[in-house]
Amino acid sequence: MRVLPVNLPPIPVKRLVRNSVRFSALALAPFFFCGNLSAQTANPAPAVAEPSPAPQPPAMDALVRARKLVEKYFEQAANVVCTESVTQAVVGKNGKANYREDSVFDYQMQSSTNSGSLKLVESRNTRKAAFRDSARSLLITNGFTSMLLIIHPTYETSYTFEPGGEESMDGATYVRIHFSPVPGASSPAAMQLRGKNYPIPLSGTIWIEPQTGAVAKLVVSMQSSLSDLGLQAMRSEIHYATVHFHDPEESYWMPISAVIDVETLRQHWRNIHRFAGYKRFKATIQVEEAESKP
Repeated sequence: MRVLPVNLPPIPVKRLVRNSVRFSALALAPFFFCGNLSAQTANPAPAVAEPSPAPQPPAMDALVRARKLVEKYFEQAANVVCTESVTQAVVGKNGKANYREDSVFDYQMQSSTNSGSLKLVESRNTRKAAFRDSARSLLITNGFTSMLLIIHPTYETSYTFEPGGEESMDGATYVRIHFSPVPGASSPAAMQLRGKNYPIPLSGTIWIEPQTGAVAKLVVSMQSSLSDLGLQAMRSEIHYATVHFHDPEESYWMPISAVIDVETLRQHWRNIHRFAGYKRFKATIQVEEAESKP
Protein backbone atom coordinates (compact mmCIF):
# COMPACT_ATOMS: atom_id res chain seq x y z
CA MET A 1 0.00 0.00 0.00
CA ARG A 2 1.24 3.49 -0.79
CA VAL A 3 -0.08 6.72 0.66
CA LEU A 4 0.90 9.80 -1.27
CA PRO A 5 -0.32 13.24 -2.27
CA VAL A 6 -2.38 13.68 -5.41
CA ASN A 7 -0.46 15.46 -8.15
CA LEU A 8 -1.18 19.16 -7.97
CA PRO A 9 -3.50 20.05 -10.85
CA PRO A 10 -2.17 22.53 -13.41
CA ILE A 11 -2.48 26.09 -12.14
CA PRO A 12 -1.93 28.95 -14.56
CA VAL A 13 0.95 30.99 -13.24
CA LYS A 14 -0.87 34.28 -13.62
CA ARG A 15 -3.75 32.91 -11.51
CA LEU A 16 -1.77 31.05 -8.89
CA VAL A 17 -3.42 32.97 -6.06
CA ARG A 18 -6.87 31.57 -6.72
CA ASN A 19 -8.17 29.00 -9.13
CA SER A 20 -11.75 28.38 -8.16
CA VAL A 21 -15.14 28.57 -9.81
CA ARG A 22 -16.89 31.72 -8.79
CA PHE A 23 -20.63 32.29 -8.66
CA SER A 24 -21.98 35.78 -8.62
CA ALA A 25 -25.41 36.46 -7.18
CA LEU A 26 -27.36 39.21 -8.86
CA ALA A 27 -29.52 41.22 -6.47
CA LEU A 28 -32.83 42.12 -8.16
CA ALA A 29 -33.91 45.50 -6.77
CA PRO A 30 -37.57 46.59 -7.33
CA PHE A 31 -38.19 49.85 -9.22
CA PHE A 32 -40.91 52.23 -8.12
CA PHE A 33 -42.49 54.65 -10.57
CA CYS A 34 -44.70 57.63 -9.78
CA GLY A 35 -48.19 57.65 -11.25
CA ASN A 36 -47.23 60.57 -13.49
CA LEU A 37 -44.07 59.70 -15.45
CA SER A 38 -43.43 63.38 -16.14
CA ALA A 39 -43.19 64.13 -12.44
CA GLN A 40 -39.73 62.79 -11.98
CA THR A 41 -38.28 65.81 -10.21
CA ALA A 42 -39.12 64.63 -6.72
CA ASN A 43 -36.33 64.66 -4.23
CA PRO A 44 -34.52 61.36 -4.45
CA ALA A 45 -34.47 59.24 -1.35
CA PRO A 46 -31.20 59.49 0.51
CA ALA A 47 -28.80 56.66 -0.18
CA VAL A 48 -28.67 54.07 2.53
CA ALA A 49 -25.15 53.30 3.60
CA GLU A 50 -24.29 49.65 3.41
CA PRO A 51 -23.25 48.15 6.73
CA SER A 52 -19.53 47.50 6.99
CA PRO A 53 -18.56 43.84 7.07
CA ALA A 54 -17.96 42.33 10.47
CA PRO A 55 -14.24 42.11 11.35
CA GLN A 56 -12.60 38.72 10.99
CA PRO A 57 -11.45 36.85 14.08
CA PRO A 58 -7.67 37.18 14.59
CA ALA A 59 -7.28 33.46 13.85
CA MET A 60 -8.74 33.91 10.37
CA ASP A 61 -6.38 36.84 9.72
CA ALA A 62 -3.54 34.48 10.63
CA LEU A 63 -4.89 31.98 8.08
CA VAL A 64 -4.73 34.64 5.37
CA ARG A 65 -1.06 35.29 6.24
CA ALA A 66 -0.39 31.56 6.22
CA ARG A 67 -1.79 31.20 2.70
CA LYS A 68 0.63 33.83 1.41
CA LEU A 69 3.53 32.19 3.22
CA VAL A 70 2.66 28.74 1.82
CA GLU A 71 3.02 30.03 -1.72
CA LYS A 72 6.48 31.34 -0.84
CA TYR A 73 7.35 28.05 0.86
CA PHE A 74 7.00 26.05 -2.36
CA GLU A 75 9.26 28.55 -4.13
CA GLN A 76 11.96 28.36 -1.44
CA ALA A 77 11.79 24.57 -1.07
CA ALA A 78 13.35 24.17 -4.49
CA ASN A 79 16.43 26.12 -3.35
CA VAL A 80 17.49 23.76 -0.56
CA VAL A 81 18.56 20.17 -0.03
CA CYS A 82 18.58 18.27 3.25
CA THR A 83 19.08 14.85 4.80
CA GLU A 84 15.90 12.81 5.25
CA SER A 85 15.89 9.92 7.73
CA VAL A 86 12.96 7.53 7.27
CA THR A 87 11.81 4.89 9.74
CA GLN A 88 9.21 2.38 8.49
CA ALA A 89 7.68 0.36 11.30
CA VAL A 90 5.03 -2.28 11.90
CA VAL A 91 3.18 -1.42 15.13
CA GLY A 92 1.77 -4.00 17.51
CA LYS A 93 -1.39 -3.87 19.59
CA ASN A 94 0.59 -2.33 22.45
CA GLY A 95 1.42 0.70 20.29
CA LYS A 96 5.11 -0.19 20.03
CA ALA A 97 7.06 -1.14 16.93
CA ASN A 98 7.40 -4.88 16.35
CA TYR A 99 9.63 -4.40 13.32
CA ARG A 100 11.37 -1.41 11.73
CA GLU A 101 13.62 -0.46 8.87
CA ASP A 102 15.72 2.72 8.66
CA SER A 103 16.86 4.57 5.55
CA VAL A 104 18.68 7.83 4.85
CA PHE A 105 18.29 9.98 1.74
CA ASP A 106 19.46 13.24 0.22
CA TYR A 107 16.12 14.99 -0.15
CA GLN A 108 14.84 17.89 -2.24
CA MET A 109 11.38 19.07 -3.13
CA GLN A 110 11.36 20.49 -6.63
CA SER A 111 8.79 22.92 -7.94
CA SER A 112 8.47 23.92 -11.54
CA THR A 113 6.38 26.40 -13.50
CA ASN A 114 8.09 25.88 -16.86
CA SER A 115 4.94 24.58 -18.53
CA GLY A 116 2.81 27.41 -17.15
CA SER A 117 1.59 25.37 -14.18
CA LEU A 118 2.92 24.51 -10.75
CA LYS A 119 4.28 20.98 -10.40
CA LEU A 120 5.75 19.44 -7.23
CA VAL A 121 8.17 16.52 -7.32
CA GLU A 122 10.14 14.90 -4.48
CA SER A 123 13.71 13.89 -5.27
CA ARG A 124 15.46 11.24 -3.13
CA ASN A 125 18.97 9.88 -3.57
CA THR A 126 19.76 6.95 -1.31
CA ARG A 127 22.54 7.58 1.18
CA LYS A 128 21.89 4.57 3.39
CA ALA A 129 19.61 1.74 2.25
CA ALA A 130 17.61 -0.23 4.76
CA PHE A 131 17.92 -3.97 5.23
CA ARG A 132 14.92 -5.48 3.50
CA ASP A 133 12.98 -8.39 4.91
CA SER A 134 11.00 -9.76 1.98
CA ALA A 135 8.55 -11.39 4.38
CA ARG A 136 7.46 -7.99 5.74
CA SER A 137 4.95 -5.62 4.17
CA LEU A 138 5.83 -2.01 4.87
CA LEU A 139 4.12 1.27 4.13
CA ILE A 140 5.54 3.75 1.62
CA THR A 141 4.66 7.37 2.37
CA ASN A 142 5.58 10.23 0.06
CA GLY A 143 4.86 13.93 -0.10
CA PHE A 144 3.61 14.62 3.40
CA THR A 145 5.78 17.72 3.69
CA SER A 146 3.59 19.22 0.95
CA MET A 147 0.44 18.66 3.00
CA LEU A 148 0.47 22.45 3.38
CA LEU A 149 -1.48 22.39 0.14
CA ILE A 150 -4.52 22.18 2.42
CA ILE A 151 -4.16 25.93 3.02
CA HIS A 152 -2.78 26.75 -0.42
CA PRO A 153 -5.15 29.07 -2.35
CA THR A 154 -5.72 26.26 -4.86
CA TYR A 155 -7.56 24.20 -2.23
CA GLU A 156 -9.27 27.16 -0.54
CA THR A 157 -12.71 25.97 -1.63
CA SER A 158 -12.02 22.32 -0.73
CA TYR A 159 -12.19 22.93 3.04
CA THR A 160 -14.08 24.88 5.64
CA PHE A 161 -11.98 26.62 8.29
CA GLU A 162 -12.95 27.83 11.75
CA PRO A 163 -11.03 29.18 14.77
CA GLY A 164 -10.08 26.71 17.49
CA GLY A 165 -8.66 28.94 20.21
CA GLU A 166 -5.03 29.47 21.24
CA GLU A 167 -2.34 27.15 22.53
CA SER A 168 1.17 27.68 23.88
CA MET A 169 4.02 25.52 22.64
CA ASP A 170 7.71 25.92 23.49
CA GLY A 171 7.09 29.34 25.02
CA ALA A 172 5.19 30.74 22.03
CA THR A 173 1.45 31.25 21.52
CA TYR A 174 -0.25 29.94 18.39
CA VAL A 175 -3.78 30.17 17.05
CA ARG A 176 -5.46 26.93 16.08
CA ILE A 177 -7.54 26.54 12.94
CA HIS A 178 -9.79 23.51 12.51
CA PHE A 179 -10.56 22.39 8.98
CA SER A 180 -12.93 19.83 7.47
CA PRO A 181 -13.44 18.75 3.85
CA VAL A 182 -16.19 20.01 1.59
CA PRO A 183 -18.06 16.94 0.25
CA GLY A 184 -17.01 16.11 -3.29
CA ALA A 185 -14.09 18.58 -3.33
CA SER A 186 -10.56 17.65 -4.36
CA SER A 187 -8.00 16.45 -1.82
CA PRO A 188 -4.18 16.86 -1.74
CA ALA A 189 -3.77 13.28 -0.43
CA ALA A 190 -4.65 9.89 -1.85
CA MET A 191 -4.11 6.20 -1.32
CA GLN A 192 -2.57 4.30 -4.20
CA LEU A 193 -3.83 0.74 -4.44
CA ARG A 194 -3.25 -1.57 -7.39
CA GLY A 195 -2.16 1.34 -9.55
CA LYS A 196 -5.21 3.53 -8.82
CA ASN A 197 -5.40 6.69 -6.71
CA TYR A 198 -8.22 7.10 -4.20
CA PRO A 199 -8.62 10.62 -2.70
CA ILE A 200 -8.62 10.71 1.10
CA PRO A 201 -11.04 13.13 2.82
CA LEU A 202 -8.95 15.04 5.36
CA SER A 203 -9.78 16.99 8.50
CA GLY A 204 -7.57 18.32 11.25
CA THR A 205 -5.98 21.29 12.97
CA ILE A 206 -3.33 23.84 12.02
CA TRP A 207 -1.19 25.72 14.56
CA ILE A 208 -0.27 29.16 13.14
CA GLU A 209 2.00 31.89 14.51
CA PRO A 210 -0.44 34.84 14.36
CA GLN A 211 2.00 37.65 13.45
CA THR A 212 3.89 35.92 10.62
CA GLY A 213 1.44 33.25 9.47
CA ALA A 214 4.07 30.51 9.87
CA VAL A 215 2.64 27.04 10.48
CA ALA A 216 4.30 25.30 13.43
CA LYS A 217 2.28 22.09 13.40
CA LEU A 218 -0.26 20.41 11.15
CA VAL A 219 -2.29 17.42 12.32
CA VAL A 220 -4.33 15.64 9.66
CA SER A 221 -6.62 12.64 9.94
CA MET A 222 -8.98 10.81 7.64
CA GLN A 223 -12.49 12.23 7.91
CA SER A 224 -14.17 8.86 7.34
CA SER A 225 -12.85 5.35 6.87
CA LEU A 226 -12.35 3.82 3.44
CA SER A 227 -13.25 0.37 4.72
CA ASP A 228 -14.26 -0.79 1.27
CA LEU A 229 -10.59 -0.28 0.30
CA GLY A 230 -9.32 -1.78 3.55
CA LEU A 231 -8.20 1.56 5.03
CA GLN A 232 -9.52 2.06 8.56
CA ALA A 233 -7.62 5.13 9.77
CA MET A 234 -4.86 7.53 8.79
CA ARG A 235 -3.24 10.26 10.87
CA SER A 236 -0.23 12.46 10.23
CA GLU A 237 1.49 15.06 12.39
CA ILE A 238 3.94 17.40 10.68
CA HIS A 239 6.17 19.97 12.40
CA TYR A 240 7.80 22.99 10.78
CA ALA A 241 10.51 25.40 11.93
CA THR A 242 12.57 28.33 10.68
CA VAL A 243 15.95 27.42 9.18
CA HIS A 244 18.61 30.17 9.12
CA PHE A 245 21.22 30.54 6.38
CA HIS A 246 24.24 32.83 6.18
CA ASP A 247 26.03 34.75 3.44
CA PRO A 248 23.58 36.11 2.58
CA GLU A 249 21.44 36.07 5.71
CA GLU A 250 18.12 34.41 4.95
CA SER A 251 15.52 32.43 6.86
CA TYR A 252 13.46 29.68 5.28
CA TRP A 253 10.45 28.03 6.87
CA MET A 254 10.82 24.27 6.33
CA PRO A 255 9.52 20.89 7.62
CA ILE A 256 11.51 19.13 10.34
CA SER A 257 9.46 15.98 10.97
CA ALA A 258 6.42 14.03 9.82
CA VAL A 259 4.83 11.05 11.58
CA ILE A 260 2.26 9.03 9.62
CA ASP A 261 0.08 6.28 11.09
CA VAL A 262 -2.03 4.08 8.81
CA GLU A 263 -4.29 1.27 9.97
CA THR A 264 -6.08 -1.49 8.11
CA LEU A 265 -8.08 -4.39 9.51
CA ARG A 266 -4.90 -6.44 9.99
CA GLN A 267 -1.99 -4.01 10.09
CA HIS A 268 -0.83 -0.81 11.76
CA TRP A 269 2.10 0.99 10.18
CA ARG A 270 3.98 4.04 11.44
CA ASN A 271 6.43 5.95 9.27
CA ILE A 272 8.60 8.70 10.71
CA HIS A 273 10.35 11.21 8.42
CA ARG A 274 12.99 13.54 9.90
CA PHE A 275 14.60 16.40 7.96
CA ALA A 276 17.91 17.95 9.02
CA GLY A 277 21.11 19.47 7.66
CA TYR A 278 19.43 21.95 5.34
CA LYS A 279 21.77 23.45 2.76
CA ARG A 280 20.90 26.23 0.39
CA PHE A 281 22.22 26.33 -3.12
CA LYS A 282 22.01 28.64 -6.09
CA ALA A 283 22.83 27.66 -9.63
CA THR A 284 24.42 30.07 -12.10
CA ILE A 285 24.42 29.49 -15.83
CA GLN A 286 27.10 30.90 -18.10
CA VAL A 287 26.29 31.08 -21.78
CA GLU A 288 29.14 31.26 -24.31
CA GLU A 289 28.74 31.78 -28.00
CA ALA A 290 30.47 29.21 -30.14
CA GLU A 291 33.15 30.54 -32.46
CA SER A 292 31.98 30.29 -36.04
CA LYS A 293 34.37 28.93 -38.65
CA PRO A 294 34.08 29.42 -42.40
